[in-house]
This record gives sequence, C-alpha cells and structure tokens, in this order.
Amino acid sequence: MTGGAGFIGSHVVEALLDGGAEVRVIDSLDPSVHGPRGPGGGGAALDLDPRAELLVGELGDPAWAAAAVTGVDAICHQAAKVGLGVDFGDVTGYVAGNDTATAVLLETLWRHGFAGRLVLASSMVVYGEGLARCPVHGLVAPAPRRTVDLEAGCFEPGCPRDGCHERAARVPVDESAPADPRNVYAATKLHQEHLCGLWGRAAGATVVSLRYHNVYGPRMPRDTPYAGVASIFRSALAGGRPAQVFEDGGQTRDFVHVRDVARANVLALTAEVASGAYNVASGTPHTVLDMAVALTEAFGPDAPRPQIKGGWRPGDVRHIVASPRRAAEELGFVAEIGFEAGMAEFACAPQRAAATA
Repeated sequence: MTGGAGFIGSHVVEALLDGGAEVRVIDSLDPSVHGPRGPGGGGAALDLDPRAELLVGELGDPAWAAAAVTGVDAICHQAAKVGLGVDFGDVTGYVAGNDTATAVLLETLWRHGFAGRLVLASSMVVYGEGLARCPVHGLVAPAPRRTVDLEAGCFEPGCPRDGCHERAARVPVDESAPADPRNVYAATKLHQEHLCGLWGRAAGATVVSLRYHNVYGPRMPRDTPYAGVASIFRSALAGGRPAQVFEDGGQTRDFVHVRDVARANVLALTAEVASGAYNVASGTPHTVLDMAVALTEAFGPDAPRPQIKGGWRPGDVRHIVASPRRAAEELGFVAEIGFEAGMAEFACAPQRAAATA
C-alpha cells in the first residue's frame, strides 16, 4: 500500500486488515500533507493501524520502492499529491509526486517480475467538465470556461458547437467518456492511468483504476490548499468562520464517504475483474453550497452561515458527476453512507494536524 498513512490510504489499510490481509505501507509522511512530525515520525503514523508494517520512505527512490514491493502479491497505489494546488508553480511537485513516483514504482515491479494486481487511486478530474446535453445539439463535451465569462459571473458552461452557447444540462458520465483534464493534477492522474495500463499490458497483470469523486470523512487534512473542499469548509467552521463558497455555490459534485472508498479498494483488489477504470461515487450529486449548508447545520445553530464568495479558481470545473453503474455491476460496489449522515459525522470527526510549509 503506497500512501497508506494518508487520509484515504489509512482507511483502506484498516479495511484490508479487518479482512485478514497482511499489509505493508510505504509513506513519506510528508509534513505538507500530514502535519509536523513528532518523536519517531509522529503525526500521520498515529492514524495508521499498528497491525500494518510501515516503511517511512520516498516511493520515488528506487531503493525504497524495491523494499516496499519485495514479497507482496498485490499493490494498492494511493500515494499522490492531490487537489488543485496554489497555481501552475506547483507543476513540478505534481509531476514528481504523481508521475515520476509512479514510474519508479512500475519500473521496480517490472524488474522484480511482479505480475499481480495493481489498484490505482485515480480521480474524476480526468473527465474535465464531463458531458452535457444541449437542447439544440444533443450530447456535447463542454469547452473550458472562458476567463471573460467567469469574470463576468457567468459560471455555467455553454454548448461548444457552432457558437451555440445554449446552456447545456449536466449528464452523469460513465467510464467511456473521453478524458479531458483541465488542470495539472488532472493531467498527472490521467498519465498515471496510462503508465499503469502500459505496465499491465507488458507484464500481463490486471490494473484497476478507481476514479474517486469528492472523497470526505475522518482524517482529512486541515488548513491546506491541497485538501478537498469539504475539509476546507470543515476547517473554517471549526475556527468559527463561515464556509466561503466560490462562484455561486451551484457547482455540482458527488460526495462519497472515505469508508465507502476503502471498501471499493478492497473489492478492486479481490473481485474477478479485467483491467479497466471504475467511477467510485455515491450516485447522488449535490452542489457545493448543499455541502456547505449540511456541514454548517451539523455544527449547530450558532455556526456562521455559508457565504457566497463569488470568484473562481483557475482549472476548476462547474459540474462533474458520474454514473456508478459499472462499479456496481462488475465490482459489486454500491456506496452505503448517505450524504446527510456522512456530513453530520464529518462535522465532529478528527482531522489531521495543520500542514507545515
């Protein structure tokens, strides 16, 4: 398990151990993700089930990668730099943490003659804006939103065909939708899928890419620009501040609980499936404002109400929701934790320590 001491990884580790697996974790315990280290490595390791073996090292270092994969029969690759980041100045960090580290892992597997299963933590961001239905032209792939429109407060993507610009209604995307990454993180996740797929074909191994939607739940890091929007809102409310909502709050997402995601990983590691990609989603979309309101209400009547901040983030998309059908039919995965119950739990769940520079 790479990144097994992280937010999602630590939950996957617990699910695997509870199912009787033996788990080796490699994690760098990067302070920018896990917070300041205490004695013996501190911070993130405290969230790791003590039944797991822990190697504290860099996956991008061939020696550490070799130590991690020796003697294992399956790989669950969760380690990654996540989120939109600050700006394009983060590009080398994303490429190093996601693409280069994955390449080192795959080369190590190749040199060890490993041909077991590899499960990759991918993301819904590979779809960009996904698909939409124009009342004039039918099914279309919305073009990237124009800066001039965003600055004018026009957030909804229009139909890209023939200067139409009719408002197009979102459509849940399935795994056959064309990839269209709109930011650096998305580009690296798609490249990870490509690299893993190429290795799988060369090695004769099964590669399962799980395209996570907006994962939330206990152990999310707080106070970092690399965290998900749920964590950012949760951190604000815990500090007595209102959730600051970009645009008009109408961005649509699928929020899926981390324990459901962990269960999807166990199924991906054990089910009789061929190589391929699977959406990991609840199947019930909500807006970002819905999520801000749900968290605020869970904090109680004295919590400050969400504020519509306006503005926008470069590389962000307006709507991306998925069809979970393939995961249900082939992996046997159906999300079990509902939005309201999950957000109520998350409102009082522990988060990771604040990240360091």
